[in-house]
Amino acid sequence: QVQLVESGGGLVQAGGSLRLSCAASGLTFSSYAEGWFRQAPGKEREFVATVMRNGRSTYYADSVKGRFTISRDIAKNTVYLQMNSLKPEDTAVYYCAAASLRVGVPDTPYEYDYWGQGTQVTVSS
Repeated sequence: QVQLVESGGGLVQAGGSLRLSCAASGLTFSSYAEGWFRQAPGKEREFVATVMRNGRSTYYADSVKGRFTISRDIAKNTVYLQMNSLKPEDTAVYYCAAASLRVGVPDTPYEYDYWGQGTQVTVSS
């Protein structure tokens, strides 16, 4: 069975940092792009970042570009989201996801096949 498990969420003060991890199992890691999404109460799930199958090409939402970094460790079958200079508006449940082979950049939830359970990130002002 495919399983994605997020960890690393928590409470942090504005300006602080947090590193999220997503451990994947049951799928060929290199056959998927991996991404992060977030969802605040009453809002739509929004794209945060993705890393393509080649492990080199990364894409970010404008709201997090320059502050967040996505990366992956093939040996550990794990994708990370390093979050720096956190703001209160970053508060949300963060989800990792995996997208099958495609020609475009997967920046919408509909393009992802598997999802983790989510981890809460709360940034206090």
